[in-house]
Amino acid sequence: MIFDFFQGILEYIRQNFVYLHPGYTILNTVVFGIILGISILLIIKMFKYIKKDPADLMIPLIPFIFFGSSARALVDNNIYPLTYILVTPGLYIFTGLMAIFTVLASVYIERKTNFDYRYIILTVGAVICIPNILFMGPINIIATLQVVGVWALISSIFVLLKNKWSLLKNKFNLSVLMAHLFDASSTYIAVDFYGYSEQHVLPSALTGLVGSAIVMFPLKIAVILGALYIIDSYIEDRTIANMLKLAIFILGLAPGLRNFLSLIMGT
Repeated sequence: MIFDFFQGILEYIRQNFVYLHPGYTILNTVVFGIILGISILLIIKMFKYIKKDPADLMIPLIPFIFFGSSARALVDNNIYPLTYILVTPGLYIFTGLMAIFTVLASVYIERKTNFDYRYIILTVGAVICIPNILFMGPINIIATLQVVGVWALISSIFVLLKNKWSLLKNKFNLSVLMAHLFDASSTYIAVDFYGYSEQHVLPSALTGLVGSAIVMFPLKIAVILGALYIIDSYIEDRTIANMLKLAIFILGLAPGLRNFLSLIMGT
């Protein structure tokens, strides 16, 4: 009886929260959001304990973001097998835990050797990306230029505005926005020009309503600038503020890279 009960729970989780079966739904989106929120709170405590600023990890963590996104893109293109560890949420749990362990180990090494922990994190991240890069094979140059071109065009507007807009004078804020503009650019090109479909609940609904993924640009700009304004205006704790920004940065760059790499490898 007890065994059947737990087996039923596991089957419910598999059917509703593992990407192999349902994709993104309102239910699992909300649950994943709650789990993410709890994770951020725990990571904030970690940063306070190790006395490091989350903003310092924006660049060092990019290889880890690339690792997770490229692994998922290789699954999308049938190069890596479709397994639980390589889809949501398994891949993000695995990559996140690996990044956290690397941060903690790097801080420990820094305290023992005075070697900057950020370079250790960057090096480890770069090394783990090597197999994924080797398996990528040829890429579609046209699709690459389309995504990068649209991203550069839209981003240049905000780069030019940064000295006239206090919110964007902060390089971290500008980087967060540009990460999400990259996500919007890769989604727009993939959906409108190559027949891909949006998987997340709200963007999918808006794209269907408008008939084009170009809606991602005003959506991203409004939401991200609003979030950055609220963080800068109302959160005084630097660690909390920068951890929230780092999380938003990752939430933009990770799917953006996944979309981009899936597109350029699969067209």
